Amino acid sequence: MDIKFLVNVTSRAWSLKILALLHQGVPGRQAPLLSAAQASRTAFAASLSHLIELGLLERNPGYGHPLRPEYRLTSVGVKMAEIAAEIVSAVDDPAATAILRKSWTVPILAVTEKPRHFVEIKSELLPVTDRALSQSLGLLHQQNWLTRDVDTSNWPPRPFYQVANAGIDICRAIGFSGV
Repeated sequence: MDIKFLVNVTSRAWSLKILALLHQGVPGRQAPLLSAAQASRTAFAASLSHLIELGLLERNPGYGHPLRPEYRLTSVGVKMAEIAAEIVSAVDDPAATAILRKSWTVPILAVTEKPRHFVEIKSELLPVTDRALSQSLGLLHQQNWLTRDVDTSNWPPRPFYQVANAGIDICRAIGFSGV
C-alpha cells in the first residue's frame, strides 16, 4: 500500500471506522452507519465525503428504496475496507480505539515496522510537522504500541522507534513495508 494514500485515508477521524463497518455488513445508509460509529454528524459527514472523494465509496445510483444502501464500496474501497476492519479489530480496548482516529497513528505504525529514527519517520510522512510527529510518537509509546530505545553507540545518542504489541497487529493488517 502506498503510504501517501494511507495518510490521505486516515486524515479524517472516522474514515477507517466507516470502512470497517461497511466491511462487517452494516447497511450503507447514513443512519445505521452513524449509529454504529457513534460519531458526531459533522465529523461523520466530512469522513463520508472524504471517502467519496478518494474513490473508496460511491453513492448508490439505484438508491431510492428505504432498504437499498445509500452508499456502497468501490472495488478499491472493498480492499481498503478489509484492511480497515483488520486494523479496527486489532484494538480491543474502547479507549484505545480513539487513538486510531488520530491522523498520524496508523501511518506512523506503518513506517515503524523496522526501527526508525525521528528524521526517517518524518521523511516517510513528509507533510507531518515536527510537533504532530512528536506528540503522536509520545502517545503511541504511552499506549505501548511503539517502543522507544536510545542508540548510545553514536554521539549524540538518538532514539529510535519500532512497533510493539497491538501496533504490530495494526502494522501487519496494513501490509506496508517501508523499505
